[in-house]
Amino acid sequence: MSERTSRAPTWLTAIDDALGWVEETAWDLREIADRAATGWRKVAADWHTLAEDVQMLAQEAARLPDRSVRLATTSWLVGQVVLSYRLHALRTPFLSEETARTQLEALHAHNARRFQEGSARHGAGFLKIGQMLSTRPDLLPEAWIAELAKLQDAAPALPFAVIRTVVEDDLGAPLEDLFAAFDPEPIGAASIAQVHRAQMPDGEPVAVKVRRPGVESLLDLDLDVLEGFIASTRSMLPDADWLAITREVRTAVSAELDFAREAVVMDRVAEFFRAHPKIRVPRSRPERCGERVLTATFCEGRRIADALDEWTAARASGDAAAGARLDETLGLLLEAYLRMVLEAGVFQADPHPGNLLVASDGTLVVLDFGCSRELVPSRRRLYLGLAAAILAGDRENTAARLRELGFTTRSGQPDSLLTFAEAMLGAFRRMAEGGEAWLAPAAVEAELRGLLHAVERDPVTKLPDDFVMLGRVFGTLGGLFQHHRPRIDWGRHVAPVLGAAWLR
Repeated sequence: MSERTSRAPTWLTAIDDALGWVEETAWDLREIADRAATGWRKVAADWHTLAEDVQMLAQEAARLPDRSVRLATTSWLVGQVVLSYRLHALRTPFLSEETARTQLEALHAHNARRFQEGSARHGAGFLKIGQMLSTRPDLLPEAWIAELAKLQDAAPALPFAVIRTVVEDDLGAPLEDLFAAFDPEPIGAASIAQVHRAQMPDGEPVAVKVRRPGVESLLDLDLDVLEGFIASTRSMLPDADWLAITREVRTAVSAELDFAREAVVMDRVAEFFRAHPKIRVPRSRPERCGERVLTATFCEGRRIADALDEWTAARASGDAAAGARLDETLGLLLEAYLRMVLEAGVFQADPHPGNLLVASDGTLVVLDFGCSRELVPSRRRLYLGLAAAILAGDRENTAARLRELGFTTRSGQPDSLLTFAEAMLGAFRRMAEGGEAWLAPAAVEAELRGLLHAVERDPVTKLPDDFVMLGRVFGTLGGLFQHHRPRIDWGRHVAPVLGAAWLR
């Protein structure tokens, strides 16, 4: 466990350690049910007493400094979830397999709803992590994914007076001197910042991203608590390299606070796509950027999710033109990410629907580079080799490339890795072969079950750090493509990118 994780509330760690010991012991005591039942009643009584103590702490937290208040309330939220899972595990030896599974599914639904509501209420790190995890059905149960998806638009907007104060303090001048116009209503509010439309003195429309006051300390505290949560519930989660995942998530979330880095990455990708006729990225206006304010050119467009839903419905009604627009837009989206990963060497790692726009002329706009990841040329080459092996259906070469990248399994055999690779990129292999790329819903469910069974039999024990964000991106895109089922023009959007990258 990391040093930061060790700073998680000591009561949560102590409870988890105690219940973990009782859980292990319960299996050995199965044949003497009377003694086990007595032990269970004692644990339940102890838990009831502890719950009352912690509730009292949370109720009286208003007397404490803000950081302590948040520590008490968020720890109580996490503690409820942790304890419910640990107590379920304690009871499992005395339940039938079917009853245990049914109760666990109900517990997933209850805890997911509890965590989603708490994340929306607390914001900051809880909200951000919830949003990120909502795109990872390979890591969390279905009930959690469904609930966490509600967090994508859950951030409350800050009052304009707060925004004005941050902008003026950071840029050192009155708002009216900095901008010719500044819309007090935000066009987007997120867990770390919110965005307002404005106009520069030279008349150019811009988007002004303003960091929420105090969010830095809240993120740090929330990440500590959430790492403790992951550590305490790992036995109830799918086997995975959670150390690498939590480490990379902390790095990614913390990087979103660095507006100077975001401006550099955004300008780098904007320059990369400068000559592309249908992919656009905003550019920063450095004279209006600071530590807590990032100003960039404003790009018009509608949210990609709204456009895709409309075109999918129209296509189902026989509108061929709508189907063609859908195919073209998702083809551009796939091309944009392939080019960022394999050619530019840096990619936007948060393909949230609000970060992707479609302009009236069909141009794809990629926004928000706060969450981004760089790949050095040697790693790009390895990922290109992996993609080529998967697309060729070469299992032996795929296994070799996975090992070379740093993936490992508990047994050392590649079977679960190969199943995972097929689940992630199988649709693109079928697309390259000219067949039907997208599986029927029942086949998707069967493929997911097969993946989960493979990982249960032989867990993936090590993930390369750079794959955590890369897997998140292509997992999210794969789900989007599977839902809308486009016909990608492989020869125009994909093959030239792969070929150019291979020749580099």
